[in-house]
Amino acid sequence: MQESVTQHRATGDSATLGNAPLIEQGRRVLRIEAQAIADLERRIDNRFADACRQLYACRGRVVVTGMGKSGHVGGKIAATLASTGTPAFFVHPGEASHGDLGMITAGDVLLALSNSGETAEVLTILPLVKRLGVPLIALTGRPDSTLARLADVHLDVSVPAEACPLDLAPTASTTASLAMGDALAIALLEAREFTAEDFARAHPGGALGRRLLLRLSDLMHTGEALPVVTEQARLRDALLEMTAKQLGMTGVADANGQLTGLFTDGDLRRALDQGANVDSPVTEVMTASPLTGRADMLAAEALRIMEQRKINGLFVLDDQGRAIGALNMHDLLRAGVL
Repeated sequence: MQESVTQHRATGDSATLGNAPLIEQGRRVLRIEAQAIADLERRIDNRFADACRQLYACRGRVVVTGMGKSGHVGGKIAATLASTGTPAFFVHPGEASHGDLGMITAGDVLLALSNSGETAEVLTILPLVKRLGVPLIALTGRPDSTLARLADVHLDVSVPAEACPLDLAPTASTTASLAMGDALAIALLEAREFTAEDFARAHPGGALGRRLLLRLSDLMHTGEALPVVTEQARLRDALLEMTAKQLGMTGVADANGQLTGLFTDGDLRRALDQGANVDSPVTEVMTASPLTGRADMLAAEALRIMEQRKINGLFVLDDQGRAIGALNMHDLLRAGVL
């Protein structure tokens, strides 16, 4: 009879599921998990600082371990630590008992996750870890558990109840552990004065790497593709140069080649509104002393400046103030920086 009921539930008609109960269950889960994270804030205390100091002082690697769902969370914590300046990796506690324990060496720190604090596979490896003199930081939901008592530093990640209505599936507890792991990683990031460029070195691939590593020298138009007219040019000359180079702007340079102004599509509209004509000197309608960049400037920094100043293009100057490159928002878009 039970089998037939289970089969009926598994193959039930989804059309009979109403929106309201599904939406309410989703919101209930988020409320419970949000509260679980909020409760952690008061536990960021001296023990948290002690844990950070242990991790900061580690001269080897931070080894993260945990079974089941705690293991999945531990893997993510290890990845976050590694990508934010704290070398770390995950070791499965079951595999550790069958050879992988050799991956843990003196100078490492062990970060162990177990909601109950009594996970057999984790407790089994602790005597050998202790023999190596490896500090143990534990994240558990039970401060009186074996793992908590054996730890050099214990961080309480307990929750009143799981979001699972059966109070069985790890939900709120894993969310709390994950959040505590993030708190450790970011506190260490700040302590190490970890920079965006440091982060990029660990993320060279994909859009993230492009966003953080590309410099203006990698993207800018140079040479014959660079739109520049002299200060003696007329508005018609600036228009022809803008049209030919297709950047929506042209630089204006003095006799020494130094950039003294910028003429853009926006300047053109304003000039026409004010009665200028194609014979008007470009110096009368240009933007004097425009915002510029350096060849070694990060593309991400240039994007931030352009967005803040609401401009669509940027000229790149050398040390003598001469234009050596130019780029616009389309170049940043094509490069995946946007």
